[in-house]
Amino acid sequence: MKEPLRLAQKAFEEGEVPVGAIIVKDNQIIGRGYNQRERLNDPTAHAEILAITAATGTLKDWRLTDCILYVTKEPCPMCAGAIINSRVNQLIFGAYDEEKGCCGSLYQLCGDRRLDSRTAVKGGVEEVKCASILKEFFQSKRNK
Repeated sequence: MKEPLRLAQKAFEEGEVPVGAIIVKDNQIIGRGYNQRERLNDPTAHAEILAITAATGTLKDWRLTDCILYVTKEPCPMCAGAIINSRVNQLIFGAYDEEKGCCGSLYQLCGDRRLDSRTAVKGGVEEVKCASILKEFFQSKRNK
């Protein structure tokens, strides 16, 4: 979770919600992303989406089978859908998102056989670190 946290810090410094993501295949990072909605004026520019796009570009294949996605915050419904559609094998995330999380909190889309998803999910990895950067970011926004 070290690299996703570094990317989340980069997002924080750029005024974006601090979420970072990487995709790993055969112990190599093949895709990186961090939230860039404000910078790109794109509501879909979430860390996971950008990491998936980078990884598929690296592999020259939209299928990310045998890949692991590491992300600092539980994916939203859009990102969970992209994870399922790209066939990511495993999702590992840090902070749970009780408001919008769709990989264990509100819903469990990843791994739902009704959606033909076989993505294994593990949440709460480095949860304290991942949650603290989000908390710090939103506190700084409220104090302005």
